Amino acid sequence: MTDLSLHYAHAGAADRPAILKLEERAFGPGRFAKTAYRLREGVEPDWSLSYLARIGGMLVGAITMTRILAGGAPALLLGPLTVEGPFRARGLGEALAQKSLEAAREAGHSLVILVGDPPYYEKMGFSRAPFGHFVFPGPVDPGRILYYELQPGALQSHKGAVGAAV
Repeated sequence: MTDLSLHYAHAGAADRPAILKLEERAFGPGRFAKTAYRLREGVEPDWSLSYLARIGGMLVGAITMTRILAGGAPALLLGPLTVEGPFRARGLGEALAQKSLEAAREAGHSLVILVGDPPYYEKMGFSRAPFGHFVFPGPVDPGRILYYELQPGALQSHKGAVGAAV
């Protein structure tokens, strides 16, 4: 009999095609116009901080973290966090995010930022960034810029331009 229980595991480069298909189904082609997506262009996620959720062999959720610079200091960009439609509102996204945040903390990172839905991410401990604290390389709704301090006080050392890590 097939095991249909939910399993979480680290994502890897070999999972990238399946993750991209999941993102395509969830967010459509308009996702590429978003500034957060453009920051990730041509940059591999940090696979040691990225996770998958599977039921049997089916991918039902994924989260990636990408190394960036925020105010010239190393930081992480969370996302996309993607869950297949039928599996939403079951805690899967929150579980994936917590796994990634804990892995980032254990790896010594200090700050995670994202552009997303405040009510959803605030439940996980994210806070809205002060207006003007981060400057993205394209249009971003400032009310959707969120951060999570993995180390207390990290926000203050990450003020300014957000860009790809070199």
